[in-house]
Amino acid sequence: MVQEPKQGELFPEVHAPHGATVINARCMLRTRDAHRVVIVAGVVIAQYALGDRMAEAYAMVSLIDQGWAEQKEIARAFGCSVRSVRRHQRRFEDGGLPALGRSGGYPKGQSRLPASRVSQVTRLKKQAVSNRQIAMRMGVTETAVRKILKRIGWTEPSGMPALLPMEVVGANPNLSAFPCDGLSSPPTSSPNLSAFSSSDQPLTPSMDNDPSDRRFDRLMAYLGLLDDAAPLFRPGTAIPGAGVLLAMPALVASDVIDCAHEVYGNIGPAFFGLRTTIVSLVLMALLRIKRPEGLKEHPPDTLGRILGLDRAPEVKTLRRKLKRLAELGRSTRFGQALAKRRVAARGALMGFLYVDGHVRVFHGQATLPKAHVAQMRLPMPATTDYWVNDEIGDPLFVVTAEANAGLVKMLPTLLSEAQALLGKRRLTVVFDRGGWSPKLFAKLMAAGFDLLTYRKGRFRLLPRSRFRLHKGVINGRAIEYTLADQGVHFLEGKLRLRQVTRLSPNGHQTPIITSRRDLPAVEVAYRMFERWRQENFFKYLLEEYALDALVEYATEPDDPAREVPNPKWNVLDGQLRQARAALKVLHAEYGLKALLNSKSKNPTRRGFKIAQGSLGKKILAAVKHCRKLEIRRAAIPRRLPVGQVISGPVVKLATERMHLTSLLKMVAYQAESDLYRLVTPHYTRAGDEGRTLIHSALASAADIEVSQTELRILVAPLSSAHRTRVLATLCGELNATATPFPGTNLTLRYEVGEVGKR
Repeated sequence: MVQEPKQGELFPEVHAPHGATVINARCMLRTRDAHRVVIVAGVVIAQYALGDRMAEAYAMVSLIDQGWAEQKEIARAFGCSVRSVRRHQRRFEDGGLPALGRSGGYPKGQSRLPASRVSQVTRLKKQAVSNRQIAMRMGVTETAVRKILKRIGWTEPSGMPALLPMEVVGANPNLSAFPCDGLSSPPTSSPNLSAFSSSDQPLTPSMDNDPSDRRFDRLMAYLGLLDDAAPLFRPGTAIPGAGVLLAMPALVASDVIDCAHEVYGNIGPAFFGLRTTIVSLVLMALLRIKRPEGLKEHPPDTLGRILGLDRAPEVKTLRRKLKRLAELGRSTRFGQALAKRRVAARGALMGFLYVDGHVRVFHGQATLPKAHVAQMRLPMPATTDYWVNDEIGDPLFVVTAEANAGLVKMLPTLLSEAQALLGKRRLTVVFDRGGWSPKLFAKLMAAGFDLLTYRKGRFRLLPRSRFRLHKGVINGRAIEYTLADQGVHFLEGKLRLRQVTRLSPNGHQTPIITSRRDLPAVEVAYRMFERWRQENFFKYLLEEYALDALVEYATEPDDPAREVPNPKWNVLDGQLRQARAALKVLHAEYGLKALLNSKSKNPTRRGFKIAQGSLGKKILAAVKHCRKLEIRRAAIPRRLPVGQVISGPVVKLATERMHLTSLLKMVAYQAESDLYRLVTPHYTRAGDEGRTLIHSALASAADIEVSQTELRILVAPLSSAHRTRVLATLCGELNATATPFPGTNLTLRYEVGEVGKR
C-alpha cells in the first residue's frame, strides 16, 4: 500500500539561501564576510563593504533609476525608511556621487545647543518668543531648538497670544508681536528699515529681517494676511542684470504701479502681489526676457535680488498672476489710465497722432477671423492691434480690433478715444493708404479732426514745372523737399482737400492729401514721412520685445450674428471676374480685326460681321455667360452671419491677457525711450547707437549697496571709455530725480564703479 504524500510535502517551502535578502522577483542581496553584493537576474551589479554608506546609497539609487525595484522594496530590503531612500535620490540628483557620502555624528559647521542653555530656552519660551527668534539669538537652527523643546516636554501655556495676530498687518512692522528682551524690534542697523518708514503711500510691512529668507512673509501670505511682499534688499557684488534698475525712475514716472492699483486694486493675498507682478513683467521686457517661459533660463534667486525678494516669480506663478488679472477684464481701463498719465506728462507731443495696425498671426487649431499678413502676402488667422503713437513715435495706447476690422472702420473709434484723452485740442491724424475713404474723411472733418495721408489710386502726374524746392527747420532738423502744392476735390466736389506732391530724385511722384491748409508744404511732407517712425517702432518691438508672441492660445465666444463675406458670393464673384476678363480679350481681338479690315475684302459692315461670325458667336456666348453669373450672384446675399458660414462654435482669440502684456511692453519701451532721450545730448552717435547703449547698460551687472536711506546701484563700466562717460552722466541725471524704489523709502542712487571689487 503506497502512502500518499501530505499536502505540505507536495509544496515544500522555499527558503532564501543563508545571508541572502530577496528584494523582489528579479533582485536580491547576498551578504558574507562583511561584504554585500547586489544581484539582478543572476548578474552582480554592485558590491561594497557593509560600512561603506556612500556605496550602499548608490546601490539603492541605481536599483530605482534602472527600474528594477521600487522605493518600498528597497527600504524593506536595506533596512531603512522610504524617506531615507528618497533623501538619497535627491542628494544624488543635486550633487552626484560625492553628495551621497556623509560622515557620522552631528553635521559639521552647525553649533549644538548645550544642555546648560536649556534653562535659557525655557525662559524665552515663557516670554512668548518664537523658535526662530531663539535660534537667531543663540546662533543655531530652529530644528535644534525644536529638538530640545521636545526633549524637555515643552507645551504651550494656555492663553498664550497667537503667533501672527491680525493686527500685525498694516500696523507697526517692528515685530511687536514677539515681545522678548532685545528681540521685539528689528536691529537698528538693518539697511531696509526705510522700507517701513512713513510716507504718503502706505508701505507693506515685512515680518522678516533676513532678505534671503522670507518665510514669515510667505506664511503671512498663506494665511491671507499679506497682499504683496515688501522689497528687502541685501548687498551683493556683480549681480547679473542689476543694471536694469537704471530704468526704475522712468518706470515710476510712468505711474504704471499707481494705475495698476487704481484699476485692479489687488490680486488677493499673495507673496507676489500686484506691484511685484507689474514690476517683474516690465523689468523682464527690459532684460529681453520676452515670454514668461524665458524665466527658465534665469536663476530665480538672482532675479529676486533685483526685485528685493529672495526669489523672483517663476513661470507658473507669473502665468497664474496674468490669468487672475485677465479674469478681471480691466485691461482697457488700465490702458486708458496709462494714456491719461502719458498725456498729462507729454501733452505737447500729441498734436499729430500716428495710427497704424499690426497683425499677429495665430497658429492654433481654432477657426478665427483672417487678416492680410503683409510680410507673407497671404490672408491668415490672426488678430489685429491698432496703435496710436505721438509725433515722435512713442506709443500712447493700443486697441485690439474686433474680427480684424480695417483701418477705415477703426479710425472713428480710435479718434473718439484720443479725443476723450486729449480734450478739445486740435488733432491731426496721420495714417497710410489703408485708411483711404473720402466718405470717412468728410465725417472726420465734420467731427473736428484734421487728416494727413497718402493718396490712393490713380492720379494725374504733374509736370515738372509745377514743382519748387522747399526748405525748413523742424524740431532742430534742416529738411528740404521738391514739392508741388495744389487743391483737389472728391465726392463730386463736395469734399475739398489739399494735395502736396513730392518729386523724388528718380522722378517718382508721391501725392499727400491733407485738410491742414495752415501748414507750410514742407511741414506737411515732413509730418507724413515721419510715419516711418511708427514702422520702425513696430520693427523694434517685434525684434526686441517679441510683440508678435501670443501669451495664450485660449479662445472665447464671439458674436454669432457678426456678418462676414458670404463664401458662395465670393466664388461666383471670382467666376464673374474671370468671365469678364475673357470677354474683354474677345472684345480686343474683334476690335483689332475691325481696325485691320481691308475694304477691298469686306467693304461693308455686314460683310465684316459675316466674315467674323465665329468670333461674334463667341462674344455673344461670353456676354450671356456673364449675364447668367450676374443674375446668380445677385440672388445670393453678399454677407451672412458668421454662425451660418462656419461649423462649430463661433470663437475669437482671448484678448485680455494679450492686451495686458502689450501695455506692459509699451511701458517698458517708453521707459527705454526716456533713458535714450536723456543720453542723446551727451552722445554724438545717439541717433545710430543710442538704444544699443541703453540696452547694454540695462543688461550690465551691478553691485548693490543698502544704507538706511539709499539703495546704491554701482553699474559696471561699458565697453569703451566714452560710453562709460555717457553712462556716468545718465546716472547723474537719474540721481537728480531722487526716485524711491517702489514699495520702499529707499532712494535710488546710481554710480559707475568697478563691479565686483570692494
